[in-house]
Amino acid sequence: MNRIQKISTNLWFDNQAEEAVKFYTTIFENSEIGRSTRYGKEGYEIHGMPEGTVLTIEFQLEGQPFVALNGGSQFKFNESISFIIHCDTQEEIDYYWEKLSEGGDEKAQMCGWLKDQFGISWQIVPADITEMLNDPDPEKANRVMQALLQMKKIDIATLKRAYEG
Repeated sequence: MNRIQKISTNLWFDNQAEEAVKFYTTIFENSEIGRSTRYGKEGYEIHGMPEGTVLTIEFQLEGQPFVALNGGSQFKFNESISFIIHCDTQEEIDYYWEKLSEGGDEKAQMCGWLKDQFGISWQIVPADITEMLNDPDPEKANRVMQALLQMKKIDIATLKRAYEG
């Protein structure tokens, strides 16, 4: 985990970075918590975080590196950034949907999108959804899109039936 990745994702939390990292690493089987840094006395008048509070935590989910930062309440997550989980089975979709939507915003759930308890948006989708939506037969693609627009959590069997006509 000490290898420095060229590009990694930084997630700005108010003060829940440690809680979020523990939550996410219990959901994803291939995950790891790495180094963390803590606020010291220096800069308290700027950041307002008590000495010893977690500043950053490095972690990985399915080999993807992330950094969680306790930066204060100035910034909030929104739907303009989301994480896509490509699932091979309905069981995978059900698992990630159940785990990540727990305590999240139910109003933000549609077309496989959900917002978790920390305000992060996730797309829980079948691995082959892009192929179905980009099928050269526009009728197939349109049927899939029509079915998708009726769903919160995606049902693979329903999408495949729509695809096959």
